[in-house]
Amino acid sequence: MTTNLLSKIPLFADLPNEELDKIISTLDMKEMKDHEILFREGDDGEDFYVVMRGELEVLKAEGEAEEMILNVLRVGEYCGEMSLIMPGGHRTASVRARGDTALLSMSRTQFLDLTRKYPRLSRSMVRVLSQRLDAANTQTFHELTEKNKKLQIAYDELKAAQAQLIEKERLERELQVAADIQLSILPDELPVLDKFDFGARILPARQVGGDLYDVFFLKNGNVGVLIGDVADKGVPSAIFMARAHAFIMAEADIGLTAGEVLKLVNGHITRLQKSTQFVTALYGILDVKTRVFSYARAGHEPPLLLHADGTVERLPHSSGMALGLWEPVMLDERSIELPPDSTLFLFTDGMTDCRDPQGEAFGMERIKTTLGGLSDHTAQHVCDHMLGTLINYQDGAKQDDDVTLVAIRAAAKG
Repeated sequence: MTTNLLSKIPLFADLPNEELDKIISTLDMKEMKDHEILFREGDDGEDFYVVMRGELEVLKAEGEAEEMILNVLRVGEYCGEMSLIMPGGHRTASVRARGDTALLSMSRTQFLDLTRKYPRLSRSMVRVLSQRLDAANTQTFHELTEKNKKLQIAYDELKAAQAQLIEKERLERELQVAADIQLSILPDELPVLDKFDFGARILPARQVGGDLYDVFFLKNGNVGVLIGDVADKGVPSAIFMARAHAFIMAEADIGLTAGEVLKLVNGHITRLQKSTQFVTALYGILDVKTRVFSYARAGHEPPLLLHADGTVERLPHSSGMALGLWEPVMLDERSIELPPDSTLFLFTDGMTDCRDPQGEAFGMERIKTTLGGLSDHTAQHVCDHMLGTLINYQDGAKQDDDVTLVAIRAAAKG
Protein backbone atom coordinates (compact mmCIF):
# COMPACT_ATOMS: atom_id res chain seq x y z
CA MET A 1 0.00 0.00 0.00
CA THR A 2 2.77 2.42 0.94
CA THR A 3 4.72 1.57 -2.19
CA ASN A 4 1.65 2.23 -4.32
CA LEU A 5 1.24 5.65 -2.68
CA LEU A 6 4.83 6.64 -3.41
CA SER A 7 4.51 5.50 -7.03
CA LYS A 8 1.66 8.02 -7.50
CA ILE A 9 3.88 10.93 -6.42
CA PRO A 10 5.52 12.52 -9.51
CA LEU A 11 8.87 12.71 -7.74
CA PHE A 12 9.05 8.96 -7.31
CA ALA A 13 6.99 7.84 -10.33
CA ASP A 14 10.01 6.72 -12.42
CA LEU A 15 11.38 4.38 -9.77
CA PRO A 16 10.56 0.66 -9.85
CA ASN A 17 8.64 -0.88 -6.96
CA GLU A 18 11.65 -2.66 -5.54
CA GLU A 19 13.51 0.64 -5.23
CA LEU A 20 10.45 2.30 -3.73
CA ASP A 21 10.37 -0.47 -1.13
CA LYS A 22 13.96 0.32 -0.26
CA ILE A 23 13.18 4.07 -0.01
CA ILE A 24 10.25 3.43 2.28
CA SER A 25 12.44 1.45 4.59
CA THR A 26 14.59 4.56 5.09
CA LEU A 27 11.73 6.97 5.83
CA ASP A 28 10.12 7.90 9.14
CA MET A 29 6.46 7.58 10.09
CA LYS A 30 4.92 10.54 11.96
CA GLU A 31 1.67 10.20 13.92
CA MET A 32 -0.43 13.34 14.59
CA LYS A 33 -3.50 14.08 16.70
CA ASP A 34 -6.52 16.13 15.59
CA HIS A 35 -5.63 19.87 15.23
CA GLU A 36 -1.94 19.22 15.88
CA ILE A 37 0.28 21.64 13.93
CA LEU A 38 2.77 20.04 11.52
CA PHE A 39 4.51 23.34 10.77
CA ARG A 40 3.62 27.02 10.72
CA GLU A 41 3.86 29.70 8.07
CA GLY A 42 7.34 31.22 8.15
CA ASP A 43 9.06 28.15 9.74
CA ASP A 44 12.25 26.85 8.15
CA GLY A 45 11.44 24.07 5.69
CA GLU A 46 13.43 20.85 6.24
CA ASP A 47 11.05 17.93 5.62
CA PHE A 48 8.75 16.50 2.98
CA TYR A 49 5.53 14.69 4.01
CA VAL A 50 3.18 12.18 2.40
CA VAL A 51 -0.29 11.60 3.90
CA MET A 52 -0.67 7.89 4.74
CA ARG A 53 -3.86 8.16 6.84
CA GLY A 54 -6.27 10.96 7.72
CA GLU A 55 -6.14 14.51 6.31
CA LEU A 56 -4.06 17.70 6.53
CA GLU A 57 -5.38 21.28 6.37
CA VAL A 58 -3.26 23.88 4.56
CA LEU A 59 -4.15 27.31 5.94
CA LYS A 60 -3.24 30.97 6.24
CA ALA A 61 -3.41 33.07 9.43
CA GLU A 62 -3.66 29.94 11.60
CA GLY A 63 -5.30 30.60 14.97
CA GLU A 64 -6.42 34.15 14.05
CA ALA A 65 -9.87 35.57 13.40
CA GLU A 66 -9.21 35.76 9.64
CA GLU A 67 -7.93 32.14 9.43
CA MET A 68 -8.50 30.68 5.96
CA ILE A 69 -8.19 27.04 4.82
CA LEU A 70 -6.50 26.95 1.42
CA ASN A 71 -6.54 23.22 0.78
CA VAL A 72 -7.17 19.81 2.35
CA LEU A 73 -4.61 17.03 1.64
CA ARG A 74 -5.86 13.45 1.70
CA VAL A 75 -4.21 10.01 1.53
CA GLY A 76 -1.50 9.92 -1.14
CA GLU A 77 -1.12 13.71 -1.32
CA TYR A 78 1.98 15.46 -0.05
CA CYS A 79 3.38 18.79 1.14
CA GLY A 80 6.75 20.43 1.85
CA GLU A 81 8.47 19.11 -1.29
CA MET A 82 10.19 22.46 -1.93
CA SER A 83 12.08 22.08 1.34
CA LEU A 84 14.03 19.18 -0.24
CA ILE A 85 15.69 21.43 -2.83
CA MET A 86 15.70 24.92 -1.26
CA PRO A 87 17.95 25.08 1.80
CA GLY A 88 16.80 27.72 4.27
CA GLY A 89 13.40 28.10 2.54
CA HIS A 90 10.47 29.16 4.68
CA ARG A 91 7.05 27.60 4.81
CA THR A 92 4.51 29.63 2.86
CA ALA A 93 1.51 28.31 4.82
CA SER A 94 0.66 26.44 8.00
CA VAL A 95 -0.36 22.77 7.99
CA ARG A 96 -2.58 21.19 10.64
CA ALA A 97 -3.95 17.67 11.16
CA ARG A 98 -7.63 17.08 10.62
CA GLY A 99 -8.42 14.08 12.77
CA ASP A 100 -5.81 11.43 13.66
CA THR A 101 -3.27 11.45 10.87
CA ALA A 102 -0.21 9.40 9.84
CA LEU A 103 2.52 10.88 7.63
CA LEU A 104 5.57 9.53 5.86
CA SER A 105 8.44 11.96 6.48
CA MET A 106 11.61 12.57 4.46
CA SER A 107 14.30 15.06 5.48
CA ARG A 108 16.53 16.95 3.07
CA THR A 109 19.51 14.85 4.17
CA GLN A 110 17.62 11.67 3.42
CA PHE A 111 16.62 13.00 0.03
CA LEU A 112 20.18 13.95 -0.91
CA ASP A 113 21.39 10.50 0.13
CA LEU A 114 18.68 8.95 -2.02
CA THR A 115 19.63 11.03 -5.08
CA ARG A 116 23.17 9.79 -4.80
CA LYS A 117 21.92 6.23 -4.48
CA TYR A 118 19.14 6.56 -7.06
CA PRO A 119 20.20 9.07 -9.77
CA ARG A 120 16.79 8.71 -11.36
CA LEU A 121 15.45 10.86 -8.51
CA SER A 122 17.44 13.83 -9.78
CA ARG A 123 15.91 13.44 -13.25
CA SER A 124 12.47 13.14 -11.69
CA MET A 125 13.13 16.24 -9.63
CA VAL A 126 14.13 18.22 -12.74
CA ARG A 127 11.02 17.00 -14.57
CA VAL A 128 8.74 17.84 -11.65
CA LEU A 129 10.29 21.29 -11.21
CA SER A 130 9.96 21.99 -14.95
CA GLN A 131 6.32 20.96 -14.86
CA ARG A 132 5.72 23.10 -11.80
CA LEU A 133 7.53 26.06 -13.35
CA ASP A 134 5.48 25.75 -16.52
CA ALA A 135 2.26 25.40 -14.49
CA ALA A 136 3.28 28.37 -12.32
CA ASN A 137 4.00 30.48 -15.40
CA THR A 138 0.64 29.52 -16.92
CA GLN A 139 -1.18 30.21 -13.68
CA THR A 140 0.66 33.51 -13.20
CA PHE A 141 -0.24 34.54 -16.76
CA HIS A 142 -3.91 33.74 -16.20
CA GLU A 143 -3.89 35.46 -12.82
CA LEU A 144 -2.23 38.57 -14.28
CA THR A 145 -4.68 38.55 -17.18
CA GLU A 146 -7.60 38.29 -14.78
CA LYS A 147 -6.16 40.99 -12.52
CA ASN A 148 -5.62 43.25 -15.52
CA LYS A 149 -9.25 42.75 -16.51
CA LYS A 150 -10.36 43.60 -12.99
CA LEU A 151 -8.02 46.62 -12.90
CA GLN A 152 -9.41 47.80 -16.24
CA ILE A 153 -12.98 47.41 -14.95
CA ALA A 154 -12.04 49.25 -11.75
CA TYR A 155 -10.32 51.98 -13.79
CA ASP A 156 -13.35 52.36 -16.07
CA GLU A 157 -15.66 52.52 -13.04
CA LEU A 158 -13.39 55.07 -11.37
CA LYS A 159 -13.24 57.12 -14.55
CA ALA A 160 -17.03 57.01 -14.85
CA ALA A 161 -17.41 57.94 -11.17
CA GLN A 162 -14.98 60.82 -11.64
CA ALA A 163 -16.96 62.04 -14.66
CA GLN A 164 -20.17 61.82 -12.63
CA LEU A 165 -18.54 63.71 -9.79
CA ILE A 166 -17.32 66.43 -12.14
CA GLU A 167 -20.79 66.67 -13.68
CA LYS A 168 -22.39 66.77 -10.23
CA GLU A 169 -20.04 69.57 -9.13
CA ARG A 170 -20.81 71.47 -12.35
CA LEU A 171 -24.55 71.14 -11.79
CA GLU A 172 -24.18 72.19 -8.16
CA ARG A 173 -22.24 75.30 -9.25
CA GLU A 174 -24.91 76.11 -11.83
CA LEU A 175 -27.65 75.58 -9.25
CA GLN A 176 -25.87 77.90 -6.88
CA VAL A 177 -25.56 80.54 -9.62
CA ALA A 178 -29.29 80.08 -10.37
CA ALA A 179 -30.10 80.43 -6.67
CA ASP A 180 -27.99 83.60 -6.45
CA ILE A 181 -29.73 85.02 -9.52
CA GLN A 182 -33.13 84.20 -8.04
CA LEU A 183 -32.24 85.88 -4.74
CA SER A 184 -31.05 88.94 -6.67
CA ILE A 185 -34.55 89.23 -8.19
CA LEU A 186 -36.15 89.37 -4.75
CA PRO A 187 -36.02 92.72 -2.93
CA ASP A 188 -33.03 93.37 -0.65
CA GLU A 189 -35.09 95.74 1.50
CA LEU A 190 -38.79 96.37 1.89
CA PRO A 191 -40.31 99.87 1.82
CA VAL A 192 -40.37 101.82 5.08
CA LEU A 193 -43.41 104.01 5.81
CA ASP A 194 -44.85 105.70 8.90
CA LYS A 195 -48.31 104.19 8.57
CA PHE A 196 -47.35 100.74 7.22
CA ASP A 197 -44.67 98.15 7.67
CA PHE A 198 -43.98 95.13 5.50
CA GLY A 199 -42.58 91.67 5.97
CA ALA A 200 -41.69 88.72 3.73
CA ARG A 201 -40.10 85.24 3.85
CA ILE A 202 -39.42 82.60 1.21
CA LEU A 203 -38.40 78.95 1.66
CA PRO A 204 -37.72 77.05 -1.61
CA ALA A 205 -38.36 73.30 -1.64
CA ARG A 206 -35.16 72.90 -3.67
CA GLN A 207 -32.04 74.98 -4.07
CA VAL A 208 -33.98 77.15 -6.48
CA GLY A 209 -37.76 77.53 -6.50
CA GLY A 210 -40.69 78.86 -8.44
CA ASP A 211 -42.25 81.24 -5.90
CA LEU A 212 -41.86 84.99 -6.13
CA TYR A 213 -42.67 88.10 -4.16
CA ASP A 214 -41.90 91.79 -4.28
CA VAL A 215 -42.86 94.94 -2.39
CA PHE A 216 -41.85 98.16 -4.16
CA PHE A 217 -42.59 101.86 -4.46
CA LEU A 218 -44.51 103.06 -7.49
CA LYS A 219 -43.81 106.44 -9.12
CA ASN A 220 -46.86 108.04 -7.48
CA GLY A 221 -45.66 107.07 -3.98
CA ASN A 222 -48.01 104.14 -3.57
CA VAL A 223 -46.70 100.60 -2.97
CA GLY A 224 -46.98 97.60 -5.25
CA VAL A 225 -47.24 94.21 -3.54
CA LEU A 226 -46.73 90.96 -5.46
CA ILE A 227 -46.78 87.26 -4.57
CA GLY A 228 -46.80 84.37 -7.03
CA ASP A 229 -46.37 80.63 -7.37
CA VAL A 230 -45.15 78.98 -10.56
CA ALA A 231 -46.44 75.46 -11.23
CA ASP A 232 -43.81 72.85 -10.29
CA LYS A 233 -40.42 73.76 -8.85
CA GLY A 234 -36.70 73.68 -9.62
CA VAL A 235 -34.69 75.48 -12.31
CA PRO A 236 -37.38 75.57 -15.05
CA SER A 237 -39.86 77.10 -12.61
CA ALA A 238 -37.26 79.59 -11.41
CA ILE A 239 -36.64 80.72 -15.00
CA PHE A 240 -40.37 81.07 -15.62
CA MET A 241 -40.70 82.95 -12.32
CA ALA A 242 -38.00 85.43 -13.39
CA ARG A 243 -39.82 86.04 -16.67
CA ALA A 244 -43.19 86.57 -14.97
CA HIS A 245 -41.63 88.92 -12.41
CA ALA A 246 -39.97 90.95 -15.16
CA PHE A 247 -43.26 91.30 -17.06
CA ILE A 248 -45.13 92.47 -13.95
CA MET A 249 -42.46 94.99 -13.00
CA ALA A 250 -42.40 96.34 -16.54
CA GLU A 251 -46.16 97.00 -16.54
CA ALA A 252 -46.61 98.02 -12.89
CA ASP A 253 -45.37 101.59 -13.08
CA ILE A 254 -47.37 103.04 -15.97
CA GLY A 255 -50.46 104.04 -14.00
CA LEU A 256 -52.57 100.93 -14.57
CA THR A 257 -54.81 99.11 -12.10
CA ALA A 258 -53.68 95.81 -10.64
CA GLY A 259 -56.10 93.93 -12.88
CA GLU A 260 -54.89 95.72 -16.00
CA VAL A 261 -51.29 94.85 -15.14
CA LEU A 262 -52.01 91.13 -14.77
CA LYS A 263 -54.05 91.06 -17.98
CA LEU A 264 -51.14 92.57 -19.92
CA VAL A 265 -48.73 90.12 -18.31
CA ASN A 266 -50.98 87.19 -19.20
CA GLY A 267 -50.95 88.37 -22.81
CA HIS A 268 -47.15 88.46 -22.83
CA ILE A 269 -46.85 84.99 -21.26
CA THR A 270 -49.41 83.24 -23.47
CA ARG A 271 -47.86 84.82 -26.56
CA LEU A 272 -44.31 83.76 -25.71
CA GLN A 273 -44.92 80.63 -23.65
CA LYS A 274 -43.97 77.37 -25.36
CA SER A 275 -44.44 75.03 -22.40
CA THR A 276 -47.27 74.02 -20.08
CA GLN A 277 -46.09 76.13 -17.12
CA PHE A 278 -48.29 78.74 -15.52
CA VAL A 279 -48.18 81.00 -12.48
CA THR A 280 -50.76 81.93 -9.88
CA ALA A 281 -50.34 85.51 -8.70
CA LEU A 282 -51.78 88.21 -6.51
CA TYR A 283 -50.78 91.75 -7.36
CA GLY A 284 -52.10 94.73 -5.41
CA ILE A 285 -51.57 98.44 -5.10
CA LEU A 286 -51.58 99.99 -1.61
CA ASP A 287 -52.75 103.58 -1.55
CA VAL A 288 -50.71 104.92 1.36
CA LYS A 289 -53.08 107.87 1.88
CA THR A 290 -56.47 106.14 1.84
CA ARG A 291 -55.19 102.78 3.24
CA VAL A 292 -57.04 101.02 0.43
CA PHE A 293 -55.40 97.90 -1.02
CA SER A 294 -56.72 97.23 -4.53
CA TYR A 295 -55.66 93.86 -5.85
CA ALA A 296 -56.19 91.33 -8.63
CA ARG A 297 -55.97 87.62 -7.96
CA ALA A 298 -55.02 85.19 -10.75
CA GLY A 299 -55.84 81.80 -9.28
CA HIS A 300 -53.86 82.52 -6.13
CA GLU A 301 -54.77 81.86 -2.48
CA PRO A 302 -57.10 84.60 -1.12
CA PRO A 303 -55.48 86.84 1.52
CA LEU A 304 -56.17 86.63 5.26
CA LEU A 305 -56.90 89.75 7.32
CA LEU A 306 -55.76 89.72 10.95
CA HIS A 307 -57.81 92.23 12.95
CA ALA A 308 -56.59 94.08 16.05
CA ASP A 309 -58.70 91.82 18.33
CA GLY A 310 -56.97 88.67 16.98
CA THR A 311 -59.79 87.48 14.74
CA VAL A 312 -58.73 86.25 11.31
CA GLU A 313 -60.88 86.77 8.24
CA ARG A 314 -60.42 85.10 4.88
CA LEU A 315 -61.27 87.86 2.41
CA PRO A 316 -64.17 87.33 0.03
CA HIS A 317 -63.17 85.79 -3.28
CA SER A 318 -64.46 84.39 -6.53
CA SER A 319 -62.93 82.06 -9.08
CA GLY A 320 -60.01 83.18 -11.22
CA MET A 321 -57.45 81.79 -13.64
CA ALA A 322 -53.69 81.46 -13.39
CA LEU A 323 -51.52 83.48 -15.77
CA GLY A 324 -50.25 81.70 -18.87
CA LEU A 325 -53.20 79.37 -19.48
CA TRP A 326 -55.56 81.24 -21.80
CA GLU A 327 -56.13 84.63 -23.31
CA PRO A 328 -58.11 86.52 -22.15
CA VAL A 329 -57.65 85.72 -18.47
CA MET A 330 -60.42 85.85 -15.85
CA LEU A 331 -59.33 87.60 -12.63
CA ASP A 332 -60.77 88.16 -9.17
CA GLU A 333 -60.45 91.95 -8.61
CA ARG A 334 -61.22 93.52 -5.21
CA SER A 335 -60.37 96.40 -2.86
CA ILE A 336 -60.19 96.58 0.91
CA GLU A 337 -59.50 99.42 3.30
CA LEU A 338 -57.02 98.10 5.89
CA PRO A 339 -58.36 98.78 9.42
CA PRO A 340 -56.04 100.31 12.05
CA ASP A 341 -53.72 97.77 13.73
CA SER A 342 -54.62 95.10 11.16
CA THR A 343 -52.30 92.84 9.16
CA LEU A 344 -52.97 91.58 5.66
CA PHE A 345 -51.31 88.17 5.21
CA LEU A 346 -50.50 86.74 1.75
CA PHE A 347 -49.10 83.23 1.23
CA THR A 348 -48.54 80.50 -1.36
CA ASP A 349 -50.20 77.08 -1.15
CA GLY A 350 -46.90 75.53 -0.05
CA MET A 351 -47.92 76.60 3.45
CA THR A 352 -51.33 74.92 3.48
CA ASP A 353 -49.97 71.79 1.78
CA CYS A 354 -46.90 71.36 4.03
CA ARG A 355 -47.09 67.98 5.81
CA ASP A 356 -45.79 66.57 9.08
CA PRO A 357 -43.97 63.18 9.24
CA GLN A 358 -47.37 61.42 9.46
CA GLY A 359 -48.50 63.05 6.21
CA GLU A 360 -51.09 65.47 7.67
CA ALA A 361 -51.22 68.86 5.94
CA PHE A 362 -50.73 72.07 7.93
CA GLY A 363 -54.00 73.34 6.51
CA MET A 364 -55.94 76.59 6.59
CA GLU A 365 -57.23 76.28 10.16
CA ARG A 366 -53.72 76.02 11.63
CA ILE A 367 -52.69 79.05 9.59
CA LYS A 368 -55.60 81.07 10.96
CA THR A 369 -55.07 79.88 14.55
CA THR A 370 -51.33 80.68 14.47
CA LEU A 371 -51.92 84.04 12.79
CA GLY A 372 -54.57 84.96 15.37
CA GLY A 373 -51.95 85.14 18.11
CA LEU A 374 -49.83 87.72 16.28
CA SER A 375 -52.12 90.79 16.23
CA ASP A 376 -49.65 93.04 18.06
CA HIS A 377 -46.54 92.01 16.11
CA THR A 378 -44.73 93.65 13.21
CA ALA A 379 -45.29 92.40 9.70
CA GLN A 380 -41.81 90.86 9.53
CA HIS A 381 -42.26 89.10 12.86
CA VAL A 382 -45.56 87.70 11.61
CA CYS A 383 -43.79 86.17 8.59
CA ASP A 384 -40.88 84.89 10.70
CA HIS A 385 -43.16 83.32 13.28
CA MET A 386 -45.48 81.73 10.72
CA LEU A 387 -42.55 80.16 8.85
CA GLY A 388 -40.91 78.97 12.07
CA THR A 389 -44.17 77.34 13.17
CA LEU A 390 -44.46 75.64 9.81
CA ILE A 391 -40.90 74.26 9.96
CA ASN A 392 -41.47 72.92 13.47
CA TYR A 393 -44.69 71.26 12.29
CA GLN A 394 -42.86 69.73 9.34
CA ASP A 395 -40.33 68.21 11.79
CA GLY A 396 -37.87 67.07 9.14
CA ALA A 397 -40.45 65.67 6.72
CA LYS A 398 -39.84 66.24 3.01
CA GLN A 399 -40.86 69.68 1.77
CA ASP A 400 -42.96 69.23 -1.35
CA ASP A 401 -43.47 72.86 -2.40
CA ASP A 402 -41.98 76.32 -2.02
CA VAL A 403 -43.38 78.51 0.76
CA THR A 404 -43.63 82.29 0.43
CA LEU A 405 -45.18 84.74 2.89
CA VAL A 406 -45.86 88.49 2.63
CA ALA A 407 -47.46 90.66 5.32
CA ILE A 408 -48.69 94.27 5.34
CA ARG A 409 -49.40 95.82 8.74
CA ALA A 410 -51.43 99.02 9.01
CA ALA A 411 -50.63 101.25 11.98
CA ALA A 412 -53.23 102.74 14.28
CA LYS A 413 -54.71 106.02 13.11
CA GLY A 414 -53.08 108.93 14.75
